[in-house]
Amino acid sequence: MENDNEKKVRLSLRTELNILFLFVMVGMILFLVIINQFFLERVYMSHQLDVVRKAYRSIDAASTDGSFTTDEYDIELQSICDTYGIELIVLDADSQMIKSSSSDADYMARILWDNLVGDSLLINGDSGRRIIEKNNYYTIQIENDKRLNTEYLEIWGVIESGYIVMVRSALAGIRESVGISNRFMLYVGIVAIVIGSISILYLSNRITKPILQLSKISEEMKNLNFEVKYQSNNNKKNTNEIDILGDNINELSETLETTIKELKTANNELKQDIAHKEQIDEMRREFLSNVSHELKTPIALIQGYAEGLEEGISDDPESMAFYCDVIRDEASKMDTLVKKLLTLNQLEFGNDVAQMERFDITETIKNYIKSADILTKQKNAKVQMADYPSIYVWADEFKTEEVLMNYYSNALNHLDGDCIVEIKLIQHDDKVRISIFNTGEPIPEDSIDHIWEKFYKVDKARTREYGGSGVGLSIVKAIMESMHQEYGVKNYDNGVEFWFELETR
Repeated sequence: MENDNEKKVRLSLRTELNILFLFVMVGMILFLVIINQFFLERVYMSHQLDVVRKAYRSIDAASTDGSFTTDEYDIELQSICDTYGIELIVLDADSQMIKSSSSDADYMARILWDNLVGDSLLINGDSGRRIIEKNNYYTIQIENDKRLNTEYLEIWGVIESGYIVMVRSALAGIRESVGISNRFMLYVGIVAIVIGSISILYLSNRITKPILQLSKISEEMKNLNFEVKYQSNNNKKNTNEIDILGDNINELSETLETTIKELKTANNELKQDIAHKEQIDEMRREFLSNVSHELKTPIALIQGYAEGLEEGISDDPESMAFYCDVIRDEASKMDTLVKKLLTLNQLEFGNDVAQMERFDITETIKNYIKSADILTKQKNAKVQMADYPSIYVWADEFKTEEVLMNYYSNALNHLDGDCIVEIKLIQHDDKVRISIFNTGEPIPEDSIDHIWEKFYKVDKARTREYGGSGVGLSIVKAIMESMHQEYGVKNYDNGVEFWFELETR
């Protein structure tokens, strides 16, 4: 059954969760790397544009309000340069250096004048400039410095005070920052995938374990096995929806078991009603005929010995005691016969309905063997039974014990040879066969078909010797037919095996 389920489920829920998580994690990390690759540089560029504009406007504002030459403003300007990694130079109309944060101020001054006069061939060779923004106040451009082989973001122009200003920032730092960010994102992503995979393995196991448990329980319920119950892993009851589902399945299992028990009982009653109504008249006639035949001999013996005692045929106390023993013995046999006939009558007329329930047949057999230990020892029998596991069946437990008692006592009464009684349980499909074998003489072939008939005796002398009435196997037949189950007998060279079957689901 487990192999069938494995074929139906190509991927387990746990595997699907792990794969889905891995795809999501890898996809998110790739998405972030792609976003960084294509857009982070633009974000940095936009930020750096704001920085150079801010520096340019700060110089313009300071030169207008007179704070340009103060020490406080020098400190502020140096702070801006250090914070944002920019260089600046301020020249007056006579090309005299006013302020500079560059280590090579002369070179920056030449670039600035080159921008003003447009004679880039003297400084850089071919023009490597790309204008981004240009108006009456300033020009923003990207320039490739041939000497340093580095691109710069530059803003230059003539401010309101007449000073010539140039602020620039190297773009190599931006690109390096983007590269570092992407590498860092990739490393973090790999670590996140590893940690996340371990976490999802643990979490998926916690999530899917109770679900798999519920799946196995439902499989058992499908096979009408209601013994398996859902056990929550949490200390608190109903801590989540799965635990609530598990409790509901447990209640459903109990309800189904009760309902099936009632349905099987009702079904047996219906089958018995249909079958027995057609047989009632015939059974009555047969019953009266057989009872009359069986009671005729003991009644005649009782009557004869009683008349002998009454007429004083013998005054010998020993003979009189013998007469009394015969009368008591025959009366006891008649009492046993009547009780068995009453039981058989109840079964055949459907007045004793089989109460179907689920119980452990292995335990029932073991308990009966213990209770019959005295009879076993009296017969010097050797009982053999393997150590079978628990096997649950649907049947009437009391009537099943009655069948066991008749088979077992019959085996002891016909024991011979090695004096072995062997009990076997064999499972096949949805049933279990219980057999009781005893060593001794096989049953004659012409009697096999008649041993289930009421009052039939294979060896009448031996049957009378142990007080048999010939009704025991008829009771077995009636019980098994009331539960609609198979039964039978099989001859061996060294003995006889009686068997019956019960449903396991």
